[in-house]
Amino acid sequence: MSRMSRTNEDHTHVQEFFGARAAAWDGKFPEDGPAFATAVAEFGVGPGERVLDAGCGTGRALVPLRAAVGPSGTVLGVDLTEEMLAEARRAGRDREGALLRADVARLPLRDGALDAVFAAGLIAHLPDPAENLRELARVVRPGGRLALFHPIGRAALAARHGRELTPDDLRAEHNLGPLLSGSGWRMTSYADEEARFLVLAVRAD
Repeated sequence: MSRMSRTNEDHTHVQEFFGARAAAWDGKFPEDGPAFATAVAEFGVGPGERVLDAGCGTGRALVPLRAAVGPSGTVLGVDLTEEMLAEARRAGRDREGALLRADVARLPLRDGALDAVFAAGLIAHLPDPAENLRELARVVRPGGRLALFHPIGRAALAARHGRELTPDDLRAEHNLGPLLSGSGWRMTSYADEEARFLVLAVRAD
């Protein structure tokens, strides 16, 4: 199977998985809202900055991101699944930022267009993590920032899915650090706790 065929297959799987669950997504995880707000606060985006919510889903990060950057800032939410974007619009979150159906592996943005990228639950669904993280680095200015977030930690997420953690888990610090450094990023902090997973990185010059 060619690389393009594998990518298309991965995209189809992601769209089918999240499309089928979009309508019930927010109701299934109602307690996640405060965790998103806390993660955005720790991320440290500020007034006037340009930030992308990559793989925005139903847009739960858009409200705190807009509050952080203020009216002079720019918030863009990108997702591959139209049903998720429809739920974001239904919840009124499109008032907080522009929503765009696009692939984070091929973003329709110029080089260095952004100050920061917030990515919740995205890393595990990237078909080519190294290449895809390089694309996120491309659209961020030198010194710009990346947040990889999940509202629960790796162990809690594994338990939710009925599996055990293994040493080859992509989000383990010993795997994620080198992956980021090879993709144009420098990891600055790593937190893997029961109630959150949050990794912060800076784009290397």
